[in-house]
Amino acid sequence: QVRLEESGGGSVQSGGSLRLSCVATTNDYSGYCMDWFRQAPGKEREEVAAIDGPSRTRYSDSVRGRFTISQDNAKNTLYLQMNSLKPEDTAMYYCAARRRPGFGSCSASIAYWGQGTQVTVSS
Repeated sequence: QVRLEESGGGSVQSGGSLRLSCVATTNDYSGYCMDWFRQAPGKEREEVAAIDGPSRTRYSDSVRGRFTISQDNAKNTLYLQMNSLKPEDTAMYYCAARRRPGFGSCSASIAYWGQGTQVTVSS
């Protein structure tokens, strides 16, 4: 069982920045691929960023160039640095973990979800 706890959300004005953190309670943090998702009211949950190693990252088109995903394996912590925030970034942001079925691969399904942290961007 892995527990994921997000923090760092809040309210900012358009153009501002926030850094989200997600602490994973597990003895095998490196055994998971990590993602950030978000869900706005009335919309489906969408993946915004994923990381599988320091040089293997993926971003949605809507956040590429503005958001940066990173992690500190020694602290079991995942981060999402969000810059140049826009009102359309307003959503609940969730941390998620995928199992590694083998070296260099990530499961297609999410094994664990955090409870989420709210980000609100005003114009």
